[in-house]
Amino acid sequence: MVSTSIPQSSQSITVPQRRTGAFALIDSLCRHGVDYIFGYPGGAILPIYDELYRAEAKGDIKHILVRHEQGASHAADGYARATGRVGVCFATSGPGATNLVTGIATAQMDSIPMVVVTGQVARAAIGSDAFQETDIFGITLPIVKNSYVVRHASDMARIVAEAFHIASSGRPGPVLIDVPKDVGLEEFDYIPVEPGRVKLPGYRPTVKGNPRQINAAIELIRASERPLLYVGGGAIAANAHEQLQKLAEHFQIPVTTTLMGLGSFDEHHPLSVGMLGMHGTAYANFAVSECDLLIAVGARFDDRVTGKLDEFASRAKVIHIDIDPAEVGKNRAPEVPIVGDVDRVLKQIWQRIEELNLDRDKERTKPWLVKINRWREDYPLVVPRPDNSLSPQEVIVELADLAPHAYYTTDVGQHQMWAAQFLKNGPRRWISSAGLGTMGFGMPAAMGAKVALPEEEVICISGDASFQMNLQELGTLAHYGINVKTVIINNGWQGMVRQWQQAFFGERYSSSNMELGMPNFELLAKAYGIKGMVVSDRSELKDAIAQMLACDEPVLLDVRVTKDENCYPMIAPGKSNAQMLGLPKPKQS
Repeated sequence: MVSTSIPQSSQSITVPQRRTGAFALIDSLCRHGVDYIFGYPGGAILPIYDELYRAEAKGDIKHILVRHEQGASHAADGYARATGRVGVCFATSGPGATNLVTGIATAQMDSIPMVVVTGQVARAAIGSDAFQETDIFGITLPIVKNSYVVRHASDMARIVAEAFHIASSGRPGPVLIDVPKDVGLEEFDYIPVEPGRVKLPGYRPTVKGNPRQINAAIELIRASERPLLYVGGGAIAANAHEQLQKLAEHFQIPVTTTLMGLGSFDEHHPLSVGMLGMHGTAYANFAVSECDLLIAVGARFDDRVTGKLDEFASRAKVIHIDIDPAEVGKNRAPEVPIVGDVDRVLKQIWQRIEELNLDRDKERTKPWLVKINRWREDYPLVVPRPDNSLSPQEVIVELADLAPHAYYTTDVGQHQMWAAQFLKNGPRRWISSAGLGTMGFGMPAAMGAKVALPEEEVICISGDASFQMNLQELGTLAHYGINVKTVIINNGWQGMVRQWQQAFFGERYSSSNMELGMPNFELLAKAYGIKGMVVSDRSELKDAIAQMLACDEPVLLDVRVTKDENCYPMIAPGKSNAQMLGLPKPKQS
């Protein structure tokens, strides 16, 4: 197993010393609290890896050698989501750098703080089509928060400090640092730049909400009879769960979350109505369709949530709280826009409530809560129990029962939506590619989360198609003994593609069946020296999961489920949230 000790920063340098650009990079990473780097070496980045070798030997930092650069980017992403700290990954120039692109885009779409370091050909060779040269700076411009090409080794410490500040402040995101090979070798008089010492004129994210807008928001909340809190990933990034629960309980406001917002509010709480959107709960989608006030907290009104946009919360006034001014009003014009850090704005609202000595009549929302609970009873999430096979939902429910406090990562597809529906997660314990929908994300992200939090249970829920996107990372789990449990919901299909082909493309199943060429996952795991298990019968499921969880080593569990199960509820393209497919018949008349 990887070491759990936190590396110490390099010896403090009080006077300039002759050092290389590579030393300045590694030393700066240590000073910014980086304990793990996920990466894969190559020619252009070798000067950096040579310095990394020395730092590892001293115990200053740990490197996790992945089996593909995309695995490095997803592992750094999972590390960041689980901890709230900046994740770091390395790759060399050319194909090494381009293999990071999907992971960078994944982090950008979900606002995840990452610093990505790539090697580059020597400065004199840039632009000459040298061996393994690609313009990774230009390629990634649309999918990073900021990026650098280090032209002089003397700039390295400042650039690293700026990169960490930009990645983790305001709306978080990935930052790229491209390092030409000769810059890594170049010597100069090195003076470190400590964290928090950088100055970036023009970059000053607004963190405090406007007092007038705070007052206006409170007035709307006090006047509403059918309010609804709509919470996204911004609440997770801001660690705002305590303030969110405080506001919801004080005014008795029901709470729905996006896929990114899962875990920001206690999903066992009676005010929780679960996830909304395309595969959200029926009661959450009905609530957003009938609310008179929608309080959007760190959410961006994306298409998978809103359905037909002009009918989304069409009866409601909108308060929109977000750190990114570009998101406020982008898809829906709010009556009260508030730009600021979500946690800080919620604290301001609470402070103003106390200053005004406001105690709202909690009976005002009681009929609204009764109506939502009626929907909850009439349209519950259903767990099928077919006679001759296991349903995917049964597997998720059993995992939730046996490992309720685990950190869960997922890949993308039907299994992701079932996991979102049936798991009840705490803050940062739900890790999933939401905006980009990246297959192959789950296992390397789980790897990053487990390295960051070795004492926590970390479980990856994958599909047979998604898992094959990055299955080589079993080698990384085996190499370092990273105790991640991976559960494959195996239906032999690209499940969500098959469901759409069934529903909207006349059952023409073009290139979505995965049975031909599927590996024996149990034997595959064993080939990597990892425990593999197979379950296909309901009577075996509970014991198999318990056995998996009891193992102090990585395990791959292949669960054979019914092949044609669909994920419901489902909002068809172009339909409103109230128009859902696959709803059960109401229990009440």
